[in-house]
Parts: sequence; structure tokens; C-alpha cells
Amino acid sequence: MSPLAVPELDVTVRVGCSLAYEATGPAWLLLSLKPRPNRNHAIVFQALTLGDNLPAEEFTDSHGNQVFRVALTPGTHSFRHDAIVSVSSQPDNHDLPPSAPLTPGELPPAVLRYTLPSRYCDSDKLTNFAWEKFGQVEHGLPRVQAISQWVHENIEYRYFSGRPDLSAWDVLQRGYGVCRDFAHLAVALNRAFNLPARYVTGHLADIGVSEPVDHMDFHAYAEVYLGGHWFTTDARFHVPRIGRIKVSCGQDAVDSAFSTIYGGATLSYFQVWAYQVERGTVGVGDLLDFSKRLDNQQTVLTDAPR
Repeated sequence: MSPLAVPELDVTVRVGCSLAYEATGPAWLLLSLKPRPNRNHAIVFQALTLGDNLPAEEFTDSHGNQVFRVALTPGTHSFRHDAIVSVSSQPDNHDLPPSAPLTPGELPPAVLRYTLPSRYCDSDKLTNFAWEKFGQVEHGLPRVQAISQWVHENIEYRYFSGRPDLSAWDVLQRGYGVCRDFAHLAVALNRAFNLPARYVTGHLADIGVSEPVDHMDFHAYAEVYLGGHWFTTDARFHVPRIGRIKVSCGQDAVDSAFSTIYGGATLSYFQVWAYQVERGTVGVGDLLDFSKRLDNQQTVLTDAPR
């Protein structure tokens, strides 16, 4: 398998988040906020503030995510990540070759765990349903796309309906959810056919689309391993999107949470931003100014001279 070329990164996006936690006693956070290294984006500048110089340790977890372990003392603690990132103006998967799925005997050992049931992607409960709905669809990318289309058309998206205790099976039964639920169900259905699938979180600006609700948040979707490459599949939108900035991935949301709390602490403030800007006009740490936003429209503006 030859390595893929780096695409032209001709769009600039500002992404980040501001979080606050109230700690009532000793507590610790695992924070995954910095974008992962990826051929489809490049960090121009980024800044991360971890409270008031709180003790922190950075490490890479078993899925390749960058994680900070932060110790909290009683009181209020604020965290902020802000980044300027270059992305491609081309949509998802545009340069990936048509690929046949690999058998479990051909898969790299590190990928095998993404074929197995997990806490939120309980594919073992969905096997009969998956074969009834998609068993006649050609194995591989056609089946991946059919699963995405079915979830998109049959699961209702409801803002603020998410719950931390719902598995893919639960989402299928109730018939609605948020992007986390769409991703878990898509991942589980693909795993029912031994297709390695992983849960992904990151930022997604509205480049080339108009979003009437205009609600910026962390976004969850899926990737499926076909022929040696990870293909993006997003049942929430079911259309190729531009400018995904991947932060973390794993077997399900347990591995990909932006924060995991140990001890007496609660999230008290939460803001996320992801929007296109003109290159060179915005810096990390600047006040958020959505009048500088270039996306949320059908036209795709690039950094080339206009």
C-alpha cells in the first residue's frame, strides 16, 4: 500500500473550546482537546491553557490520542484551547482509492479491536438486524454507505437529547439522538459485518453548507477501515463534508471524550467554536468575532487570491 499524498491545504479554520469545572475536593481530569496529527489538516498556531498553571501530564493513549491528565484543587478552574488550522477545500474521501474490505485474517493486528463489540457499540446485539437490513448489499464501501444512509434517514436528530448511558442498541430502539448516537449506531452496524469501525470526535465547520441552527459543538462521526485506509462515514449528515479536524478516536465515546472526570468535579461552562476565517486575519487568543466568519454558506472560499 503506497502512502497517500498530502492534499493542498487551502482553507483556514479557527477551532477551539472554553471549559470551566467546579471542584469540591481533590479531582483529576483527562482532557483531549488538541487536534491529532493528520494528513488532512495542519496546525498553524495553537494555544492551550490548563487553569492557573495546574499540575498536568501529557501522554499519548493506546488509540494515538493526545491526552492531558490535570490535577484539580477545590474551586473553579478554566481551560481554553484555540487553534488556527489549515484544511483542504476538497470533501471527505476525495482522494482515497476504491478499496475492497480485508478479511479478519488480513487486517493489521492493531485494527482488530475495532471489529469487536464495545460498551456503546454493542454490535453483538445488532447482528440479526444488520443482516436483515444490509445483508444483500455488496460488502465493503457500498454496505458502509447503505448503513450511513439508513441511519441518516431513520434516526431523528434532536438537539440536546444526548445521554451518556445509551448504547447503539438503545438508540435503535428509541429512534432519535445526537451525533454521538448516530456515530455509535453506524460503528456498531459496520462491526456486525467484521468491518473495522471506530468512533471519532473533532471539529467540523460549515464549509460549503448553510446551517440554519448555527450551533457549534464537538462533532462525532465514524471511520471504517477498507483496503488499508480509514474512510470517513458520517450518518448525521450523509454527505461528504469539508474541513474535518480530528481530535480523538477510539472504540466508542469512552475513548474519545473531550474530558473524563475523576473525583468531585462538574462541568460548569462549555463553549466550542469552529468556523472559517481569512488566513492571517485572526490569531489564537483573539476575542471570538463571528463577523469574521467565512463559512455557513454554499460557496467555498479558498485562501487563493479572490
